Amino acid sequence: MSRPDESLRPALEALAARDADIARHFAACGLPPVRRHQTGFGGLLRIIMAQQVSTASAAAITARLNAAVRPLTPSGFLALDDDELRRIGLSGQKIRYGRALAEDVLARRIDLRRLHRLDDDEAIAHLTQAKGVGHWTAEIYLLFALRRPDVWPAGDLAVQVALQRLKNLDTRPDATAMRALGEAWRPHRSTAARFLWHFYRHTGIPD
Repeated sequence: MSRPDESLRPALEALAARDADIARHFAACGLPPVRRHQTGFGGLLRIIMAQQVSTASAAAITARLNAAVRPLTPSGFLALDDDELRRIGLSGQKIRYGRALAEDVLARRIDLRRLHRLDDDEAIAHLTQAKGVGHWTAEIYLLFALRRPDVWPAGDLAVQVALQRLKNLDTRPDATAMRALGEAWRPHRSTAARFLWHFYRHTGIPD
């Protein structure tokens, strides 16, 4: 079982001090578990590979990928043929996305090392130039790899469902409503999202 992420405590306590719903459920659920992605090509590729599969499947694919390519570099990934990648568990689409990302990074069309010089919106715009990297994937990379403090994945279904339950809303808020509701939690929206994912699982809402 993952240990609680103590680095979130100051921001979560600040959120609880101004939001009674967060305060009540923070007391019941506690801190979210530690969850981090590595930076660079390997970290972003693993997020792409985990898209639209279960947590268990993503973990198994990641383990096989790590065993096949160490370290996980663009050149190392491109050295694997399609049959090897399928045995790892990648679909044809994921293989195409992975190869495109590797080629983009090698050609410096996607420069992951310069993201620290960009603000959140600029970094997301840069990342989403890559095939297979949508807005959600870029947000997850900023949130869990770069550890940006105020990323708000308004289109994430689990975050939407958790916020509906947290606030006892009649309907699940869409991305537009989510952005409006999240304004109250600046500049700690990354921690708010982390807590809502934790709350989603803690309350047993089915995936």
